[in-house]
Amino acid sequence: MKKTLKVILFICLYWAPQTTEGQSILNTKHNLSVTGPGTIKANSETEVCIFCHTPHNARSLPGGPLWNKNDPGVFYTLYSSSTLNAVVGQPDGTSMMCLSCHDGTIALGSVVSSPSVISFGGITTLPAGPTNLGTNLSDDHPVSFIYDASLVALNGQLKQPSNITQPVALDRSNKVQCTSCHEAHDNTFGNFLVATTQGSQLCFSCHDKTYWANSSHSISTKTWNGSGVNPWLHTSYNKVSDNACENCHAPHNAGGAARLLNYQNEEDNCLNCHNGNVAAKNIQTQLTKTYKHNVYGYTGVHYENETALMGTKHVECADCHNPHATNNTTASAPNVNGFLTGVTGLDLNGSTVNPANYEYQICFKCHSDNPAVLPYTQRYRGVGNMRLNFQPTNVSYHPVAAEGMNPLVTSLTGPWTVSSRMYCGDCHGSDGSGSPAGPHGSNNVAILKYAYDTARFPKLGAGWNATDLSMHWPLCFQCHNVSTVTTIHTSISGGHFMKYVGCNTCHDPHGYDGALGTNGGNAGSAFERLLNFDTTVIKPNLFNGKMIDIQNRKCYFVCHEHASDTLGVYHRHLNTGSSY
Repeated sequence: MKKTLKVILFICLYWAPQTTEGQSILNTKHNLSVTGPGTIKANSETEVCIFCHTPHNARSLPGGPLWNKNDPGVFYTLYSSSTLNAVVGQPDGTSMMCLSCHDGTIALGSVVSSPSVISFGGITTLPAGPTNLGTNLSDDHPVSFIYDASLVALNGQLKQPSNITQPVALDRSNKVQCTSCHEAHDNTFGNFLVATTQGSQLCFSCHDKTYWANSSHSISTKTWNGSGVNPWLHTSYNKVSDNACENCHAPHNAGGAARLLNYQNEEDNCLNCHNGNVAAKNIQTQLTKTYKHNVYGYTGVHYENETALMGTKHVECADCHNPHATNNTTASAPNVNGFLTGVTGLDLNGSTVNPANYEYQICFKCHSDNPAVLPYTQRYRGVGNMRLNFQPTNVSYHPVAAEGMNPLVTSLTGPWTVSSRMYCGDCHGSDGSGSPAGPHGSNNVAILKYAYDTARFPKLGAGWNATDLSMHWPLCFQCHNVSTVTTIHTSISGGHFMKYVGCNTCHDPHGYDGALGTNGGNAGSAFERLLNFDTTVIKPNLFNGKMIDIQNRKCYFVCHEHASDTLGVYHRHLNTGSSY
């Protein structure tokens, strides 16, 4: 009998693959005997293998060699996600070997071969902490599911079973188990993993993420500057590229169970680095400004596989940025740049494009057919649907989705020309010198880079001049020459329009659907040059219902303002035929 036990002991200690240092279970925390190096160990038991294995009367378990632990016999809460394609059942096979200690339900010293429990002093089960997974496995990488060609076909970003990188392996039933990633006898790579996690090499034994190889999160050598909270709490690596997947994901005890994110609040997985402490630009600061894409306002609404047309209003970083794809590649308007690579969008017809080819397609996901995002100004024509406003068939639009309609725009400043294309982000973006690109946050209305006065009557009484214009609408004069604009408008209105109203009152900065009504002339000419009036300031003429007749160079609308009296009586100035 003693000879048999010695043979079994030899097999247990040296059956696992040896490292160059010859490490075995003896030198790891899985040596629970009194000779073990860890703080959790038996009081007097000298046998090493007995805590998992027995040579006789072992419990039958598929894939479990001579198992000496009882089945926990509990029901586990399983991992689930909207993007999960695998059929995950209750843990089985070798995963049950691990869980018999790591779910915290069975005493460490309770073994089949002994009628009495081996004493661990004051410790019975694994204490609370990262190694005690509990029976709620919803925040852990799923196990005990079949990994085959059918699953790969459904997922699209997994390697074929035959291409799984060794030493990661499936069990005899072609299932992923705990032992696919963990080797209980060898702790060479830490956490008893079968391979290094540096650069997420272990993850990419199975996962094959599109775009990853050239993404910033794959190649960036940025390090943490030591300020605030360490963004890499569960790894020993200090570079973005070394942490790779674990910049955002945790294989066990994830804060955000779905997709195993480090934090439940989606934005926290981005802003723990994009707060100026790792990434060069501080996005978190931009999100504290008055106008912003309020990622803090939503949790658990965004899904990776959601449709491009938002069914439920929300905004998260991942609506515009694909963390597996984002990079520093530049592009020219309207093409997506590296920061927007690999994101879904809506095209001009309202159809999903995956991935989006143009920046405006990403913006259309929220700012077109989604009625929850309303325009700041109530216009005379159009419904605030940006997809319709930028249609190339419209009479007028800023050149986002196509070149502009006006062949002669004398006010443009270089390098802009009538054939230029532009991004939504040329106007909408973080304000302030040196701020990061993109519409994260701004102290200007509508997340604009520069001030844009939307007041009904920003200045009454005196005529506008170039200085006034540049102070109230510096956004417009990043591209248009303020002196030219002043001269043109003074000429066409006899100074009247420049005296009472500003850019936003008469001009829609986007465009509008040219098919909606005519009201004052031919639809193909009456509202060119982005003329689309603020209805709180300008109304159609009461006598003929018209607003403007460009062909005959006449204005017919009514300007009005509140009097100072408490009754709110409107005073009207009527211009029944002023030429311009």
